Amino acid sequence: MDVDRSQVLAYRVAAHQLDRVEQAPVDLAVLDLGVPDTPYGSARLALAARTSASLDDDSLALVWAARGAPHLHRRDDLPRLAAALWPLSDADATKRFVSTQIRDAAKLGTGAFAATAEAFAAVVTGPLPKGEVSGAVSARVPAEVTYPCRTCRSTHISGSLFQQAGLAGGVELSVVGGKTVIGPVDGWPGRPEAASGTDSLIRTYLRLLGPATPAEAARYVGTNQAELRRVWPDGLAEVRLDGRAVWLPADQVDALQATAPPRLVRLLPPSDPYLQARDRDLLVPDRTRQAQVWRVLGNPGALLVDGEILGVWRAKMAGRSRLQITVTPFEPLNARIRSAVADEAQLVATARGATDVRVDVEA
Repeated sequence: MDVDRSQVLAYRVAAHQLDRVEQAPVDLAVLDLGVPDTPYGSARLALAARTSASLDDDSLALVWAARGAPHLHRRDDLPRLAAALWPLSDADATKRFVSTQIRDAAKLGTGAFAATAEAFAAVVTGPLPKGEVSGAVSARVPAEVTYPCRTCRSTHISGSLFQQAGLAGGVELSVVGGKTVIGPVDGWPGRPEAASGTDSLIRTYLRLLGPATPAEAARYVGTNQAELRRVWPDGLAEVRLDGRAVWLPADQVDALQATAPPRLVRLLPPSDPYLQARDRDLLVPDRTRQAQVWRVLGNPGALLVDGEILGVWRAKMAGRSRLQITVTPFEPLNARIRSAVADEAQLVATARGATDVRVDVEA
């Protein structure tokens, strides 16, 4: 089956429920994959773009998940998620965390993840500041995964390993006074003994951000294509997109063919799940625009109009209660879009706890 870019974008907008449903956050489809929260607070805005229900939900937890990045997940899903993110082999583990700082750690493989997870379990028995946890975990792991820090004149565990092994060690995150606090997950069953359920995680990626290639799914997980092919899921359909082979769960093919073009405007936060697809050339074909949406540091939010990313936006507090939103469109916006942007800006302000909002649309 051949599909074009517009069909794929329409399918993804629908799969992400960006038509804004009346569902509790815990029931949203994007929670199957997790909602990134970088910078802190982005996940709340991503939920507001998808549901008109209350955003407060105690059944969700903030954890280091895919690639060690902070994500919001259902609490009930955390043990399965930890197993699905566990390295598939020693080579896979090395691929995920070894850097120039800790070259000698390559020989440890999954042992590095196991030792770090067990250190977390021993150290985090109650809420602790991230810096204190890092120091205590660093003292318990093999020396090969640590490096000397010239700035503070101490020895640190690799940041990549620290965050990728945190969930397996049974810890969750919170932000108090602008600082990260690490606490134990209640009733944690212990670290995974081996990877399991990774194929289901890949299938979820393909359902929400597909059709896609194995290479794109591997980049999302943080591994390479050769490792991921060992657990490539069954029940997929191959389709052709712009002449290349991509895959989608077979039970989603009808939706891919039948989904109507979207007609909506959303202010997506910087790390919105919709922006996590690894085929950025599909989402934003123009490379100059890509560079504005995905920056090396400090990504802006994205202006989504009828399935197309047509600009970026930033927000800052002006005083204690007013939110200032600046939208930089890639092309002139008509009256319908401007009016919808104003409505979305009010929702963003409410989600951030502001009582007033001002919107500036740049030329």
